[in-house]
Amino acid sequence: MPAHAIEPVAPDETPLGKIGPILGWCVHGYTALGLVAAAGIALAIVRGTPSDFSWAFALMAIATFIDATDGTLARKVRIREVVPGFDGRRLDDIIDFLNYTFLPLLLLWRAKSLPDGQEAWLLLPLMASVYGFCQVSIKTSDGYFLGFPSLWNVVAFYIYALSPPTWLSLASLIFLGLLTFVPSFYLYPSSRRSRLNTLSNALGAVWAAVLIPGFWLMQENPESTAWQTGYWLVAVSLFYVIFYLGASWLVTLKHWFSPTP
Repeated sequence: MPAHAIEPVAPDETPLGKIGPILGWCVHGYTALGLVAAAGIALAIVRGTPSDFSWAFALMAIATFIDATDGTLARKVRIREVVPGFDGRRLDDIIDFLNYTFLPLLLLWRAKSLPDGQEAWLLLPLMASVYGFCQVSIKTSDGYFLGFPSLWNVVAFYIYALSPPTWLSLASLIFLGLLTFVPSFYLYPSSRRSRLNTLSNALGAVWAAVLIPGFWLMQENPESTAWQTGYWLVAVSLFYVIFYLGASWLVTLKHWFSPTP
């Protein structure tokens, strides 16, 4: 999103007084930890063992937590006022593109999750994500993402963990990539402008409670009962994906077919 110029103010006139800029830089530093996570993810992908891929997904989860919480901290300290010369949104977008798009797609390539000769299809979600990130109106005034948000870390996780038929993996990448260009509406859980987002957050907590132990159990021997249990827990966690896409498209159809005032 384009940065807006903000007139600098004297330190004692900033919110929270002289400590305001210090807190602001601390929040920017917290956001930048997502870049540290990205470096760890890249290293794990280069190493390329199953254990490394598991660490890569764990670091993606940590990066997602940072991304989900740094905005609240930024608003608390009124960061644009206390650190007017630094664009935290641009920093956030750079880190998000790495952790939500580039590195997850790179992991799918490195893990050979697509059949030989079909890897070029990964360029579709990559380019679609670039388009999405560069849209000025990527977030709507009523609290939704416009076009499929770049949740390729989630897509990559399920493709890698569940190993669906290759045709289904390819179809998912192509279909969701194309949806980036469609003016459809998707839940934006950190927004407070939609009641559905509140429900999404509650179900998201259940999703994490199912997914995390399932993923942990899948670190066992694939022939073990523990691994099988973990696999089914991860599969069951798809309920949230189904809810998210279903609710988002209900909102989309309402926007498309409701008469404009």
